Amino acid sequence: MKVKFFCAVAAVTTFAFLLSTALAAQWVNFKTPGIPRTADGKPDLSAPVPRTADGKPDLSGIWRAPRNSPYARNIAVDLKPGEILPWAQALYQQHVLDLGADSPRAHCLPDPPPYYHLAGMSRIVQTPALTVIINEGVSNSDVTRTIFTDGRGLPEEMNPTWLGYSVGHWEADTLVVTTAGFNDRTWLDFFGHPHSEALRTTERFRRRDFGHMDFEMTIEDPKAFTRPITFKADKELVVDTELLETICEYGQHAQHLVGGKRFRIAPETLAKYAGTYEFSPGRQGVVTVDGELLVLHLSASGEILPLAAQSETSFMAALFGEQVEFVKDSSGAVTGFILRTGTGSGLGDRQLTEQKAVRK
Repeated sequence: MKVKFFCAVAAVTTFAFLLSTALAAQWVNFKTPGIPRTADGKPDLSAPVPRTADGKPDLSGIWRAPRNSPYARNIAVDLKPGEILPWAQALYQQHVLDLGADSPRAHCLPDPPPYYHLAGMSRIVQTPALTVIINEGVSNSDVTRTIFTDGRGLPEEMNPTWLGYSVGHWEADTLVVTTAGFNDRTWLDFFGHPHSEALRTTERFRRRDFGHMDFEMTIEDPKAFTRPITFKADKELVVDTELLETICEYGQHAQHLVGGKRFRIAPETLAKYAGTYEFSPGRQGVVTVDGELLVLHLSASGEILPLAAQSETSFMAALFGEQVEFVKDSSGAVTGFILRTGTGSGLGDRQLTEQKAVRK
């Protein structure tokens, strides 16, 4: 069966009103001082690492997070079934079924701890005793973290906070930051994986050359996960620009947000949608069942999308608004689906061997 993939259908989005629009660029003709440049005036990002007076790598600058990291949407993308504790898995499924209506960002509350390394830009200001990270608000207000590097350890008693308490030390040319003392009100990703107040993170910053930084974060929460989660999110220096103020002003709308209707589908019906669907040779989507959810695994991008039922054949992903509409033939057998995303729409055909098995 011939399969098409096309980009023409208008984006289907939810929570679009939560996105703050950045102001017009300022100081557009001002060049960032102290930047090594090539003969044509472009930043030389491969130049040597700058160092502070005490010989440490200077991490200062505006850094851009990688784009389209799967961890921003699903921090548990590498976990196996059973590695999320039952209460956390149940709460995560509830968040997906409600389409993110009760997410912190829907109420102008801070984004989850890993988020700032997975989207947008951040300014690092480094001094001998402390390092400050100003995180650009993408859909929430700007958030500032203070990391103490004066030799102190974490407090013995920590009143839980949104961003926790951070202390850092140097291991050779790598700044290692330990953070604990979080409250349990943030989500670890957009889809809604929760955590407990036992959450502890370890960040490792290493400036590889002038314009590139290796970054790794490990998340530990033995009350929510059976093992640590580690991801990489290497950064690139951004010059000749500034971070602009972002303020979340939509808190007054939170009371009007409603979750997805709990359209319940019998487990035996959900099971009929499970299988492998092909967009084009080498590009597949695998649908599995997870409790009341369907989960779409996209081979090309590595995305894993949890889907909540909106009708007998229509399913939606929380916050980002991807929709999957299953297609049936005259006998009622599932033959494929239409995937609608923010960039277009695609048709996935069920593999013929599975179609035959379903009809039987």
